[in-house]
Amino acid sequence: MKILQKRSLLILLLLFMGSTGLFAADNTHIDSGATAWMLTSTALVLLMIPGLAMFYGGLVRSKNVLGTIMHSFVAMGIISVLWVILGYSMCFGKNILGGWFGWNPDYFFLKGIDTNILDAGIPEYVFTMFQGKFAIITPALIAGAFAERVNFKAYCFFIAIWSLLVYNPICHWVWASDGFLFHLGAKGAIDFAGGTVVHISAGVSGLVAALYLGSRRGYPYQVIRPNNMVITMLGAGLLWVGWFGFNAGSSVSSGLSTAQALTATQVAAASGALSWILIESFHQGKATALGFASGILAGLVAVTPAAGVVQPYGAMILGLLASLICYMGIQLKNKLGYDDSLDAFGIHGIGGIVGALLLTFFIRPSWMRDAIKISGGNWTIWNQFGVQALAVTIAIGYAALMTFIIIFILNKLIKFKSTEDDEMAGLDRSYHGERGYGMLNPS
Repeated sequence: MKILQKRSLLILLLLFMGSTGLFAADNTHIDSGATAWMLTSTALVLLMIPGLAMFYGGLVRSKNVLGTIMHSFVAMGIISVLWVILGYSMCFGKNILGGWFGWNPDYFFLKGIDTNILDAGIPEYVFTMFQGKFAIITPALIAGAFAERVNFKAYCFFIAIWSLLVYNPICHWVWASDGFLFHLGAKGAIDFAGGTVVHISAGVSGLVAALYLGSRRGYPYQVIRPNNMVITMLGAGLLWVGWFGFNAGSSVSSGLSTAQALTATQVAAASGALSWILIESFHQGKATALGFASGILAGLVAVTPAAGVVQPYGAMILGLLASLICYMGIQLKNKLGYDDSLDAFGIHGIGGIVGALLLTFFIRPSWMRDAIKISGGNWTIWNQFGVQALAVTIAIGYAALMTFIIIFILNKLIKFKSTEDDEMAGLDRSYHGERGYGMLNPS
């Protein structure tokens, strides 16, 4: 009987440990549920990068499909290595150089976090790898602005330098505990999952690069058609799925805020997609597959900064407004004639700005009450709008200036834009010695 009682107690103890989490050797609590979700979210965000490669790869001509896909994949290698060496430290270390970026010697090569457990109950390694995926996809987004006309070697140097000098500082300002935008106003500039850090910085940088490098040969007079819309649609689907990790994972938990962000993400994507094809139907008389995919992305981009603070109806309105404004932005691009090849600025830059600013008008009441309490009753929607506008302006100005400097210097050292012969032959053949498809005519 006593043996039976001891076994029963042991089973109950094991069940209790399994249901409430595990404990590290230093008695720091590990939340197994939150850790499992953050591991899943990390994988989902990584999945977005092949999704982006497919989305971009299908939109270019067949002679450039492999080279365009490589722009996303090579970022997975370059930025991952830089992130482990010093990227994480620059983003989440303590302020240095007046707060331009951070630094923590324990984060150098991640050598000092081997047994660290964060207050959220997850190993710091998991948080590091989750944030590292954001660092990878951001410069990869820029490639859409100058697709089909960039030297591959120069591109590799560009994303490495851009990551260090543009992404890491902006990330530190917005998300680090001592970043100045993190403390702006009552509760800081709202950027739940990267509307400012990821999409505005990438979109604006893409626009600067596209303007500096000039158009593709024959643009806009030559019709440049996608080589494979099926690949593009599949890529858009993978991005939609991966975005649940992108947004809901940014709660760094597995609870109510995670569910709120996930719901807002789904609603905004659906609203954006439907809005785009409705606008397209009225304006052009047809609802295109590319329009549906563009609407998905516009909705997702706009809700990214807002996912943790807006209710479903707000996410729905943001998706609708983002589609409308991004659609108008792309129409304006066509009239102005600059060559943002795959609308990196038209979707990510404009969508990020729309979301970062307009989320202010859809903030949930509980967040407002906290802000009012923290500010001693001085918080208003217009105060927060001013904070959001200032953060957006700083991100735009800094990303634009630094991107111009980086490209200007790189172009002097390594010709950034492809030569006419290389562009005519195609990126696949010129820089990789391969072809994406087994076709005799790669154009």
